[in-house]
Amino acid sequence: MPEHVSTFQLIGVPLIALATAIWIVGLSRFMRRARLRDAMRRADDTLRAIPEQSRSGPVSESVELTPEEHAAFAGLVRRFGDTRR
Repeated sequence: MPEHVSTFQLIGVPLIALATAIWIVGLSRFMRRARLRDAMRRADDTLRAIPEQSRSGPVSESVELTPEEHAAFAGLVRRFGDTRR
């Protein structure tokens, strides 16, 4: 430690650097939260502009598989399951 430099001068630069880093982190968090609030507000406005969808429509259909089709499908599932491991 140089003799002609005071302790306050030695501590001052790291202290200012630390304060700057804390200020940058705080400002970035503040800006991120502000952007998120604005995005959510815009999303709420957009969703209110879309009319509510009706729930009427065709009834979902299902088809019974034959035993051969069921076995073939089970074989495909086993084959694809074995290749992804």
